[in-house]
Amino acid sequence: MLDTFDAAAVRRWCADGLATLKRHQGEIDELNVYPVPDGDTGTNLVLTLTSAQQALAMDLDTHADGTSTAHGHALRLMARGALLGARGNSGVILSQILRGLADTLAPVPQVRGRDLAVALRGAADAAYTAVARPVEGTLLSVVAAAADAAGQTGSDELRVVTRAAADAAADALANTPEQLPALARAGVVDAGGKGLCLLLDALVEVVAGESPVRPAPGVAQVRRPVAVAGAVVAPTEYAYEVQFLLDAEAAAVDRMRETLTRIGDSLVVVGDQGTWQVHVHVDDVGAAIEAGVVAGRPHQISVTRFADQPEPAPPRSSDGRAAVVVAAGAGIAELFATEGAVVVPGKPTSGELLEAVQATGAAHVVVLPNDPEAQVAANQVAAEAYRAGVDVAVVPTRSPVQALAALAVRDPQRRFADDVIAMAEAAGACRYAEVCRAGREALTVAGPCRAGDVLALVEGEVNLIGADLVETCVALVDRMLGGGGELVTLLVGVDAPDGLVDAVRTHIAARWPFVEVQAFPGGQPHHPLLVGVE
Repeated sequence: MLDTFDAAAVRRWCADGLATLKRHQGEIDELNVYPVPDGDTGTNLVLTLTSAQQALAMDLDTHADGTSTAHGHALRLMARGALLGARGNSGVILSQILRGLADTLAPVPQVRGRDLAVALRGAADAAYTAVARPVEGTLLSVVAAAADAAGQTGSDELRVVTRAAADAAADALANTPEQLPALARAGVVDAGGKGLCLLLDALVEVVAGESPVRPAPGVAQVRRPVAVAGAVVAPTEYAYEVQFLLDAEAAAVDRMRETLTRIGDSLVVVGDQGTWQVHVHVDDVGAAIEAGVVAGRPHQISVTRFADQPEPAPPRSSDGRAAVVVAAGAGIAELFATEGAVVVPGKPTSGELLEAVQATGAAHVVVLPNDPEAQVAANQVAAEAYRAGVDVAVVPTRSPVQALAALAVRDPQRRFADDVIAMAEAAGACRYAEVCRAGREALTVAGPCRAGDVLALVEGEVNLIGADLVETCVALVDRMLGGGGELVTLLVGVDAPDGLVDAVRTHIAARWPFVEVQAFPGGQPHHPLLVGVE
């Protein structure tokens, strides 16, 4: 039992909360009754908290900025990671709840019961502020009930406050069908609220060393076109869901929020350190993105057309399955082919991907894009193939090492949907990195670089800059394993010098003796080494 909530407790809560969400992911997804990507609340929450845990794992210095308490720094890392990886309404709102906790608790020397109660109130207020039109009977109601109960205890004992918050959240979740007729008609409780209850129960387990026993929620018997995740509570009038990250000043974001409120609904805008996560439903995609451009620099833009989620065509008689993988490099292509996947080389168009999907002749196809541009094409293919009766699922892999991890857990004995979830979890649990040469002088997040410098990118961001390829690769592996890991995968590029893999293997064996290493000739251009850590 803990008397104070320290940095170690923050990390345990994040890890245990993520494990709990993964166990209940399918159950939470089943609570949704709106067939759009934003409705996969269990999956969205898992992906959001996975990003939070990765942010914690990649930080090697608990007091990195020198201005925050250890637990405050850990909470801010968790909130920042959740913000950057937020998926859907539920993920965006969760990131804001975490930010509210971090902002309140960061300066507190020792977090006790009353401090946590104040922080939960700040988290609830932050969540409501993030939503343009807050609606009761959603995740918002659940976090508000938790904050109210925590404050009403009047106790400074951490376990008393956490139990009260978790119990009140569970009661509020049970009441959500009474607040929203859409939930009552479907026979379910709010999916986002359920996810938050699981996270609060995980907090009780960390603090008090016990797991609250909760009754299982009801599951919808008939799916209806109603959104119940986060703050969406009715069939949207708009045709598109738009989501993006935005680098901008607060004043500009306020003006953008006014614009998006006029042209759409389901608006959620949350931010931290000049980076904002924006989610909105609109008819005019261009106007929504233009509002982001006016405010600052939008990136990681995602657009979903709701009409591309039609009633399914009659399924094919065959229950066959297939995997289609995008790959650059002869060695990587051979690896995927060995795993039984159909390989599409280079940067394919939507048409080329669609041809590959159709050529499999399978009724259920998973696509692993391994590239943000290919992912856009894959999403378009999924919608087009669905109309023809082919069930296509896109696992959003960003690197071949993630695709290898995903393919390794395929199990044809599972339901296809469950198999896709398992593959997505495996891919998400694989941190990825790449090493290349700088093509020009530039200013990166790791500092300035010159043409010819060795760049090590982790999850797409420059993490290390070096002069020697081998030394930089070794330092990269050390940094990645500093956050934990049992298996390192190395894909060797066509430009890799002799001895690179041997040097990395030797170093890992000496410094990380319990870590397994597997290396393959990838043959990829431009990147002498691709690294995956699981």
